[in-house]
This record gives sequence, C-alpha cells and structure tokens, in this order.
Amino acid sequence: MHASTKAPGEPAISQADSGSSLRTFRALQYRDFRLLWTGLAVSAVGTWMQIVALSLLVLDITHGSAVALGTLSLTQALSFLLFAAIGGSVADHFDKRRLLLVTQSLMMGFAVLLGILTLTGLIRFWVILLVAFTSSSALSFDQPARNALVTSLVPKEHLMNAVSLQSAVFNGASILGPALAGLSLSRIGYSGNFFLNAASFFAVLAALLLLRTKPQTVPRLSGRMLDSVREALRYVRHDAVLPSVVPAYAALLFFGPSAALALPVFAKEVLRVGPAQLGVLFSAVGAGTVVGALILASLAGSVDDRRLVFGPILLWTVALAVFGWSDSLRVSVPALFVLGAAQNVAGATTVTLLQMRVPPEMRGRAMSLNTLLIMCVRPLGDFPAGAVIGWLGFRPAVLLGAMLVGAVALALFLGRLPGAPIQR
Repeated sequence: MHASTKAPGEPAISQADSGSSLRTFRALQYRDFRLLWTGLAVSAVGTWMQIVALSLLVLDITHGSAVALGTLSLTQALSFLLFAAIGGSVADHFDKRRLLLVTQSLMMGFAVLLGILTLTGLIRFWVILLVAFTSSSALSFDQPARNALVTSLVPKEHLMNAVSLQSAVFNGASILGPALAGLSLSRIGYSGNFFLNAASFFAVLAALLLLRTKPQTVPRLSGRMLDSVREALRYVRHDAVLPSVVPAYAALLFFGPSAALALPVFAKEVLRVGPAQLGVLFSAVGAGTVVGALILASLAGSVDDRRLVFGPILLWTVALAVFGWSDSLRVSVPALFVLGAAQNVAGATTVTLLQMRVPPEMRGRAMSLNTLLIMCVRPLGDFPAGAVIGWLGFRPAVLLGAMLVGAVALALFLGRLPGAPIQR
C-alpha cells in the first residue's frame, strides 16, 4: 500500500479525527500498520524477558562482572558496526517485508539456541558472545527494513505518530517483560525465558504474512554497495537539522550507560536486591518510555523538532544524575521513569527526522544510521562505562556520564541556535 493510498475498508482520517481524543493513536486506523504494531507488541515482551534474563545469566556466569556485561555490549556493537550500513542498503534494494520474514525467523532460531544451550548446561560466556554477535548481525538487516517499511504503511503526515507508537510498543513491553522475567526466573529458569522469547516471534511473522502490501518495486543497486551508503551519509551531513540532532542523540547513547548495564549492577551493588526488584527498575524505565511516546504522538507537528530532541536530552541528564545519587527504590524508580520518557522523546524524534528528511529511496540507509546509533554507539559506550564502573565505582561513573551528555548537548544546541529555521 502506498503511503498516500487507503486500503479498502480503512477509515479516512478526517480533520475531526485529528483533533479528537484519538489523535494520539491515529496511525492505528491503518490496517497494515495496526497488524505490524500488534505483532511487535507481543514480540517485544519476549525480547525484554530475554534482555533481563541474559544480563543476569552473564552476571551469574562471571561472578557479577560489570566488565563482562560491557564485553557483551561491545560484541553486539562490533556486529552492528560491520553490518548495519550494509543492512540499510539491502533494505533499500530488496522487498522489505520478505527481508523481515527472513531476519525475524533467524532471530527466533537464535533464541531457541540460547534456550537449548542453557537447558543442557552447555552455556558458556564465550557461547553467549558468539550467539549475541550472530543475532545482532541479523538485527542489523532487520531494523532498517522494519523502520523503512513503516513509511509505506501510513501517510507522511502521520509518520511521527506511527514512529512514536512503534516506539511505545517496544518500550511499553519493557514494563511487562522485565516484571515477567523477574517473576518467572525462579520457576522456569533462564532457558524458559529464552524459549518464551522464541515463541513470541510467531506474532510478528503472522503479521508480516497478513500484510496487504504488494511486493515493492525497488531500485537496482548500481555500483558498489558501500558507495550507496556514502551517498546517503552525504545527504544527511548536508541537511539543515540532522548534523546537530544526530550527534546530540549519539552522545546520550555513548556516554550514558544503558539500562541493561546499569540496572543489574545497581540492583546488586547498591540496592542489594534480587530479580523481582530488578524487574521493577526495568519496568520504571519502560513506563517512562511509554508515557514519553504517547506525549510525542500527541505533540507531533506542533512543537519545534530540534527542541523535542535537545530539551528531553537535558532533562535526561538531570534524571540520570538523580538516579546516580539514589540508594533506594523510592528515589531511583521516579528518576528512571523520567529518564525513560525523556530518552524516548529524543530518540523517536531523531528517528522521525531521519525518515522525513531523506528521499524515499534512501530511507533504508538512513535507518541504518539509526541502527548504528542504538545498536552500535550504545554498546560501544557500555564497554568503557563498565570499565569506569569497575574503576571508580557505580555512582561516580553514572554522574560522569550525565555531565558529559549535558555538556555535548548544550554545545551542539547553542552552537546551532542562530542557524536557519527548520524546513519540513
């Protein structure tokens, strides 16, 4: 379905609709997006269960090593560094739905493999690193194709709303998924969580098979693949907005420790609590991201986009600093809620700008840049963050990260403030 056409039986979005209480969810009026959104909602719960279980499994195997968690992140980052740009180019030159059927099936298989190895007692840290590398390689092709596919499921004027709701799916699952993982680990173990994640992929596969989109006519790849990637990067670099927005968000991802690194260490070293309380911490971040996504879905098109990136990033630094100082659930949970909301608004706005400000034939490659940000820059930052936590301790490392992110964001915002206004 072309972005500007309406499938049979789909309601047209009227002016009355756009101003109603349903404005926040208006992209769900489109059948194909609604199917994909529902499938991702189910799959994301399983993904978050595996994220929590895998983090705790690594800590158990390595006797609580934050450096080991950082090494896991570094391994994933290396995979994305090698394949994300190629994955974006492939997404631009192959049918995105068919590509997603392949990548989702592969990631389901990797989850089954983790479950079998853990159940049989054959799991080792180096095995986890190997599976993480191969799974991340598949995800390097999956994410650009998935994000670029959304642009063909909704009209352009509702793209930010769709991106926000798509973000709300994954981050909303971070409320339920970690809580389920914390409760289920004592009953079904690590392997049970991995098997449940594998089963959740059936929802996405079914949604992809039910889409009414016709096979896409994609441009033939002329010249070398890396040349096509450089072409897209040159377009981004000369844009009026992206050269300041993208580095600011990259600084947040690099200098700020991820939840997968910070929360297990915080739970074990500071709070000295178990999996159930760790699930609460992850769920606090997830609840914040859902609220942030819904706020952004309502504000889309009515607020200056650059301020929707830089304002939340500065709020995020304050929330991270409060979290770094906290030593109780009463303080850390609200701080993590604000942190999740702020990061979601900044991230979803950056993704939307990348999609809207490049030509349609470059969207896959532009989305590969988003994949590099989230899946490569963040894990690359987690490796030194894990080392700094081991060297200085948890609290000084987190506060240092907050200060660095705030300094970079302020410098980029003030440096670009006198520039030309945003052109849509």
